[in-house]
Amino acid sequence: MYLADLLAYADIHHLNRIARQYECECSHHSKNDLIQSILSAMHRRDVLEKAVQSMSLEEMRFLNAILFDKRNAFSLEELTVWAKQTRFPQEAQGAGGGEEISPRDTIAKFQRLGWLFNGHSPQTKYLITVPEDIKRKICDSLARRFRERLIRTDAPEVYRDEHDFLLGDILNFLDFVHRHEVLLTSDGYMYKRQLHQLLQSLQVAEQPVARGGWRFGYGRRFKEYPDRFSLIYDYCYYHQYIAEEEHALRLTERGEEALARGRKESPLDVYRFWIRLYKGPVRNIQAIVQWICILADEWVSAASLGEVLCPLIRPYYYDSADSILNQRILAMMMHQGLLRMGQHGEYGAVVQVTRRGAEVVNGTYVEENDRIDLPPEQS
Repeated sequence: MYLADLLAYADIHHLNRIARQYECECSHHSKNDLIQSILSAMHRRDVLEKAVQSMSLEEMRFLNAILFDKRNAFSLEELTVWAKQTRFPQEAQGAGGGEEISPRDTIAKFQRLGWLFNGHSPQTKYLITVPEDIKRKICDSLARRFRERLIRTDAPEVYRDEHDFLLGDILNFLDFVHRHEVLLTSDGYMYKRQLHQLLQSLQVAEQPVARGGWRFGYGRRFKEYPDRFSLIYDYCYYHQYIAEEEHALRLTERGEEALARGRKESPLDVYRFWIRLYKGPVRNIQAIVQWICILADEWVSAASLGEVLCPLIRPYYYDSADSILNQRILAMMMHQGLLRMGQHGEYGAVVQVTRRGAEVVNGTYVEENDRIDLPPEQS
């Protein structure tokens, strides 16, 4: 619903709180006067810009959880959880006992701003609604704010665009398993020599994982397999193209059929799988990818993009916000052909969303609780 509709359903006490927030000069006893004054104030660009510019980082994180959600109504419990998660652990530790805003206060503030409304019907009375037009205006305002901090560049002389190589390598992996006896260790991993042989046969070669680093959370076999191949392996495992049986990897009947067809997987299916798989460690990954599509429609400095987006990313154990953005998101988008990456002589690493990337990201939505939990690794 739009702002005008929600104002019409709101009680006069809520309308008066909003009117005071925007210093509306009108009769506080006339619902019609209140609604007209509020609409006039809230549809002024400078008023909305001022409200967005004055938001704290925690409030921006809270809004970020809502902006790219296709729903416009949320439970109070859901919003409370999001509000609780806006202060990250290391910030809480470094706050020095500073006052922490309660989730209830955060939600109440956005209700005073007219950005959240209580439900008005029997079906929505326990839900909180966001006006569709205000959500869009907030997103546009934040985009303008973020773009002011970006460094836009000309195209680098050389850049990397992997097109649909990953889609082809899904078939190459299935073909490798079909043609070779692939033995597995007692922990369920391919032996190093054969893994190296496989990795070198793919269109984008990777090196086996170095010993000593921590690796968990981003897939069933992420501990021992490099990032790109780990995604390929998990995609094939989840879709039951491969099976781990008696210390050997084999193609299933479904995998044989996929290989015989020779048709590449859909980039939308692979993207959706990646989002669902990575949602565990990076809860707001879908919103971050949406921001990348909005902000990197032209070549931009990766460092400046990081300055804008890293504050919105919650670290995951030893994985910092910076490494999550660069290794788990930007690099994996490049592997899927959604993003191209280059090296600029003046600004260093630069990125740009591809046409396919914009189509795939804008054409795909994954529900908030729709995530993949693959069976745990063998121990």
